[in-house]
Amino acid sequence: MKSDMSAPPSLHPRVREVTERIRERSRGPRAAYLERMAAQAGGEPARKRLSCTNLAHGFAASAAPDKQALKELRWPNLGIVTAYNDMLSAHQPYERFPGLIRAAAREAGATAQVAGGVPAMCDGVTQGQPGMELSLFSRDVIAMSTGIALAHGMFDAALCLGVCDKIVPGLLMGAIAFGQLPALFVPAGPMPSGLPNKEKARIRQLFAEGKVGREALLESEAGSYHAAGTCTFYGTANSNQMLLEVMGLHLPGSAFVPPNTPLRDALTAAAARRAARITALGREYLPLAKVLDERSIVNAIAGLLATGGSTNHTLHLVAIARAAGLITDWDDFSDLSEVVPLLARIYPNGGADVNHFHAAGGMGFLINELLAAGLMHADVQTICGAGLRAAALEPWLSPAGLAWREPPAASADTTVLRPAADPFSADGGLKLLRGNLGRSVIKVSAVGQSQRIIEAPARVFDSQEAVLESFQRGELARDVVVVVRFQGPRANGMPELHGLTPALASLQSKGHRVALVTDGRMSGASGAVPAAIHLTPEVASGGPLGKVRDDDIIRLDSVKGTLEALVPGEAWSRRPAATADLTANGCGMGRELFRVFRLNAAPAEEGGGLC
Repeated sequence: MKSDMSAPPSLHPRVREVTERIRERSRGPRAAYLERMAAQAGGEPARKRLSCTNLAHGFAASAAPDKQALKELRWPNLGIVTAYNDMLSAHQPYERFPGLIRAAAREAGATAQVAGGVPAMCDGVTQGQPGMELSLFSRDVIAMSTGIALAHGMFDAALCLGVCDKIVPGLLMGAIAFGQLPALFVPAGPMPSGLPNKEKARIRQLFAEGKVGREALLESEAGSYHAAGTCTFYGTANSNQMLLEVMGLHLPGSAFVPPNTPLRDALTAAAARRAARITALGREYLPLAKVLDERSIVNAIAGLLATGGSTNHTLHLVAIARAAGLITDWDDFSDLSEVVPLLARIYPNGGADVNHFHAAGGMGFLINELLAAGLMHADVQTICGAGLRAAALEPWLSPAGLAWREPPAASADTTVLRPAADPFSADGGLKLLRGNLGRSVIKVSAVGQSQRIIEAPARVFDSQEAVLESFQRGELARDVVVVVRFQGPRANGMPELHGLTPALASLQSKGHRVALVTDGRMSGASGAVPAAIHLTPEVASGGPLGKVRDDDIIRLDSVKGTLEALVPGEAWSRRPAATADLTANGCGMGRELFRVFRLNAAPAEEGGGLC
């Protein structure tokens, strides 16, 4: 890989402005974080600080050659933190990775051990189920679990194995607490393309309307999710992989290489070799605290906007940044969205999947386009020790082995991926909404122009099950703003409400003006129905959404960025907020274990968790 730390192109003024205000508002907490990381750093093997008893426990089960190296304190030791399980298709390929990493580490003069495992919840399995109420909080559990794994003090670098929704943010937040160590993320890759996404969406809508049965629905879903690898729609899991690439935490071009292929295995081995080179024991020491800064966060937001990525990252990126002492908010996302164009159409924002995106030019083409337009910082550190242009290189298996080359200069399919000079839209399709209902975000990259402004009577619900029951009774077959309250972190853990999408899309397809307003989340696969989500303050904390009553007129204007209950001011101020008995949300399916999370969760705009 070539190093490129040359002068960056001229930054767009808005990118510079947002970066500077993040830097300024973060001055105190960022300095404190960097001071902690400096205090934790050391120029010798980390395990040298352990007592003989500590160290003997740490290598007792190692193979003889590794045990000798660990005794002699002569090689760096790489800690593998893995989210492997064989229920998640995205994580099943990780079963083989520790062996690949150990072998590559030995070749590079290092040892490697699995430091620990972290839980890996599949939101696809828990959607619409009680277990989904643990999903957002699982991110913080994963961060804590990563901390426990690395707290043994045996390791000189971390290799993080994770792909899916809360898992990558949690791994990264945990690794940030050990930012004196280098940290590399090792992806697993997407499954082959299955049933076309538009057909899957069509069957789901027909099922919601009662026109096909469960057998047809299951056949469709099994045709979509059918093999090892990440689900191929552009939800939170694949948004995670994009973000890690633009933040410089992957080996270049590795996000969307398929699992169980020679190129994927070569990249996994190369990640181990690179980790061995950049520990404090060598001359290329590159700790995570040096790689991740306010420029990395701005690059991540720009990548999210340019690809129409998951709205879940308006929670996760905020939480990741705060873990590193960097303070960002939804104004930063919205202001950048005004200048970052939409360059990709991947389902649910289009018909293609991530394999089509990768084939069209993928991350290399995307990064280069955004750099050339001044919409990303080029002069950042990456785990390669070079600027962001190096992260745009494309891996391939040359006759001599793994190598990197320049990515395509032109998109191979402009229905999927376009240059910055000819985008799908001039903005990134993510808006901050403000008004007398609070602050929320809306993803409009998949919403038609005719749906950008919705004004209709409210229909108020306290659960997604109640919405679906009302839909089945035909009560929502009109212009309607569906209000779903008590769905925030403190109410019930902020589950995704993706199960509402087929029903609401069915109403919209029949010509009704439809929108969703909620203090909950939608899936990373949020689609064509306008949805004002993550409304803050949440209703369980006294948020004004609790004042809305059936038939109040709600106006959602994603052009102006407003969300209002059109109720006279005096009447609105006198109206009491709704209350609800939330005790049923506190038990069953493990929910009782998370009481402390619900009681202490931060607001959505601060990340929605504990860490």
